[in-house]
Amino acid sequence: MPSNIAEGSGRESNKDFLRFLYISLGSLFEMQTQLEIAKNIIYITEEEFNLLYEYSREIERMLASLIKKLKDTI
Repeated sequence: MPSNIAEGSGRESNKDFLRFLYISLGSLFEMQTQLEIAKNIIYITEEEFNLLYEYSREIERMLASLIKKLKDTI
């Protein structure tokens, strides 16, 4: 995710940046799925899952906000 955001920010247009933000959001959803799997196979505890998932939701909200603001400028 951070690498996609960094790569997108170095692009020449906000449209390109927006595309990379959507890719980052997709990567975040993949990671949330991996957290679910890790919890289900008891690789992490419910407590660890809850903490990590809440952190990921905060990042999701920040990304969504940035995407919305960027879309408003295009």
